[in-house]
Amino acid sequence: MSGGILVLSAPSGTGKTSVARALVRESPAFEFSVSATTRSPRGEEVHGVDYHFVTDDEFDRLVGERALLEWASVHGRRYGSLVSEVDRIVSSGSFAVLDIDVQGALQVRERAPEALLVFLLPPSGAELAARLRGRGTDQADQIRRRLETALEELDRAEQFDYSVVNRDLSESVEAVRRIAEADGRSIRRDARFADTIARLKSEIEDVARRAAS
Repeated sequence: MSGGILVLSAPSGTGKTSVARALVRESPAFEFSVSATTRSPRGEEVHGVDYHFVTDDEFDRLVGERALLEWASVHGRRYGSLVSEVDRIVSSGSFAVLDIDVQGALQVRERAPEALLVFLLPPSGAELAARLRGRGTDQADQIRRRLETALEELDRAEQFDYSVVNRDLSESVEAVRRIAEADGRSIRRDARFADTIARLKSEIEDVARRAAS
């Protein structure tokens, strides 16, 4: 295992960040790539640890210098993965773990074709909705919008190298670790992948429809 870029993406509520954190916590071969952002620090967040906090002008410069592997605007603030941060981790022989959305993952694929892209799937549409409600951070209309976004993101899942159904945190972390350590090349996509995506989309559409009524 010689390190590389490991991208984890998933519909909101799937548990992507929990998997990424556990992976980094449990194995020294994986390290978070600390993102740059134009938002202000929250609570006890530390510059260079939680994020690289930059001004809008500094972010513009990073974009202009192609110093970001990917970036996106979220609720009026911008976030991006620093090329220098990713290069530092990879050159040390570790995996740079990017916990980012589908749009950002596909940007990484354009800039770094060698990156390993893993898409995490919820066990079911009902479970995804339950997890979103369980977070207690979104109103009903926000949950419905997240479910609708999940449908769009599932349409892009086939552009990822591998998918893992996140039923159990420990099992998902182990599955992602095995994929990375196999260099992502000796593991084939589940032959039932298309059926799984179709089922999830149908379930999420049903949940979203009932939420709207």
